[in-house]
Amino acid sequence: MSMFWRWFLVVSCASLAHSQSPSSNTQVPLGVSDTSVIADASGILRRYALQRQPSPGWDVQDILNAVKESDGQVWQIGPSHVDVYFEQPNQRLDLPVPEVGAIPLNSIADLYSPIAGGKLGSLANSTYHSVYHPLYEIEDFMQEMASAYPNLVELTNLGHSSEGREMLAMRVSKGDPELRNSEGTAAKKTGFVITGAQHAREWIATSTALYLAHALVADAAEDFALSSWLDYFDFYVIPVPNPDGYVYTWDSDRLWYKNRQNIGAAETCVGIDMNRNWGYKWKAKSKLPSFSDRSNGSYGAAEADPCSPWYPGHRPFEAPEVNNIANFITTLPSLKAFVDLRSYGQMLSTPFSFSCKKVPKDAEDQLEAALGAVNAIKQVHGTEFTTGSLCEQLYKASGNVVDYMYAKAGIKFAYSVHLRDTGTYGFSLPAQWIRPVGEETANMIRFLAGFISGKGRGKGKKVTRTG
Repeated sequence: MSMFWRWFLVVSCASLAHSQSPSSNTQVPLGVSDTSVIADASGILRRYALQRQPSPGWDVQDILNAVKESDGQVWQIGPSHVDVYFEQPNQRLDLPVPEVGAIPLNSIADLYSPIAGGKLGSLANSTYHSVYHPLYEIEDFMQEMASAYPNLVELTNLGHSSEGREMLAMRVSKGDPELRNSEGTAAKKTGFVITGAQHAREWIATSTALYLAHALVADAAEDFALSSWLDYFDFYVIPVPNPDGYVYTWDSDRLWYKNRQNIGAAETCVGIDMNRNWGYKWKAKSKLPSFSDRSNGSYGAAEADPCSPWYPGHRPFEAPEVNNIANFITTLPSLKAFVDLRSYGQMLSTPFSFSCKKVPKDAEDQLEAALGAVNAIKQVHGTEFTTGSLCEQLYKASGNVVDYMYAKAGIKFAYSVHLRDTGTYGFSLPAQWIRPVGEETANMIRFLAGFISGKGRGKGKKVTRTG
């Protein structure tokens, strides 16, 4: 069997399982039977089922239009569903679309109860990873990392955001006198890049990036520590790629998605979807989910709507945040791994996003590593992830960071990782899950590092804990 058909078979099976299986792998929002619960709630998350062959009278764009008319907010579009958040528990779409389930949510603000402080400490005992943190606390964390581990952690200013905030990256590395080539000079280590939430509302992605940074400096004897891999890798962690949007989710709109860029004097809306603005296969006209009018029977084929959450900008790299990260990547040597942390959906995805037909030349190696990585995730708390190309697991979208990192930056093992959960809480994942998500993601990084380096540690570490 050829490499392509082996890859196609596995990806197809993964995609099918993701869209049709009733297992925990395809968890849906919990059904509501107690109407008093709904009455007391301040919001509700509803999941609407998509069909392979749309029923007469509605399609995906009709759902998106109905969401806009109902003042709902799209949380996720998957291959078999659309998740919609409503502020009023009795709201729903005025459209004959099957509703799979729903879960009432408390006030978004009430789910987090953020507290100031939280010292670095040891990885296992630190209270820092028990709550979500605003940007100033994240910057304090990064400064404390650099002060506490000056021989391991170096902060780099990537440039400024559209609103003038500094963008910071952590370089976590160490010199190793045992790693010498035949001429006695230091051998180059492999570069491994980890990014937090490009989409501002995906708080768990940023919190997980911080946990991984902490794991990289933790005592090697601790569970989930990654510090032993500093012998073989230089890690570059960018916890907050979208600082303006992230601040906005704390100050104004918890569910804000884009950056906060002014896109034109005549425009009434602001912001660019950073993950549609990368300079590989970028398109202003694309079959992206959007609220624009349908053209020739296909949704989103017209010029993108600047007010859409998925607005890709006027040109690639228009977002200064995207441009800053791309410039930073060009300065890093020997990059072999890139992980873009996202939420939600429990998916580990390979390139490509721009096409469901194109297959990377490294697809077999990428998928082999991905299958081992999702197994490593499951070993920790039993959380199940699906694997496959990003296009197959979600939808075709151009200008994606994973496509750029693989095709343009030349990073062979480039992945998009949608963290917990699969729709029960969505973007409102309670803070009590930050540490479990960090632990299972650390085991995933451990596996990928072992697979890529070939150092025999790529089996992951089986740790059984509650949560």
